[in-house]
Amino acid sequence: MSGHSKWATIKRKKGAADAKRGKVFSQIAKEIAIAARHGGGDPDANPRLRTVLLSARANNMPKDNVERAIKKGTGELEGASYEETRYEGYGPGGIALIIDILTDNKLRTVAEIRHILTRNGGSMAESGAVTWNFEQKGVITIPKDVCSEDEMFEKAIEAGAEDVDMDGDAFEIFTAPGELHVVAEALEGLDVKAEEVQLRMEPKTTVKLEGKAVGPLLRMLEALEDQDDVQNVYANFDISEEDMAAAMAE
Repeated sequence: MSGHSKWATIKRKKGAADAKRGKVFSQIAKEIAIAARHGGGDPDANPRLRTVLLSARANNMPKDNVERAIKKGTGELEGASYEETRYEGYGPGGIALIIDILTDNKLRTVAEIRHILTRNGGSMAESGAVTWNFEQKGVITIPKDVCSEDEMFEKAIEAGAEDVDMDGDAFEIFTAPGELHVVAEALEGLDVKAEEVQLRMEPKTTVKLEGKAVGPLLRMLEALEDQDDVQNVYANFDISEEDMAAAMAE
């Protein structure tokens, strides 16, 4: 299991423990609004919106919240005007970071992101400095109690997936970015309900992090995730299960 997949697992567990559903709904609502603003409110004619709505459904986001976010994006309702920005940076041990934000105050947000990075032994990077080492993939997360590994693999391939990661506490099904909604809907037709549906930046190569270097990185990632304007954080670390557990216990 890649380092980022381990962090995704931790986030899922923390989300349940810390009751951070409100932050998740806020993130999805922003994504819906900006997708509707750029491509219209009809998901059939707007692939980006269709993908975000899959995530909303997987997270059981109330229908009223979804419709309100779409109307804010299309201008039918008044709402904040969000700006999309992607920042790049480095964490402890030279770990590469991609930080996607949606904000109504870019100057405030970049100052807060820079503060989080420098406080935790990281730094901002120039645009393009780390994105070359990542590629976008569709990722569908399925609870492991849904079916056996063999059944999951067969259903994922039948649905059109590229690959299935069986490690960790959930199945992760990978797709081409443009096929995410097709595969997710095909899996639903095979009675497989997703826990999470998203487009994710996956690292092509990873950096091994061990011992005392792990704690500062995890604290940095958590601080970034807790920042209100941060939508997603991607990193290329590789940490053993033992080091991850030890750092989380600190």
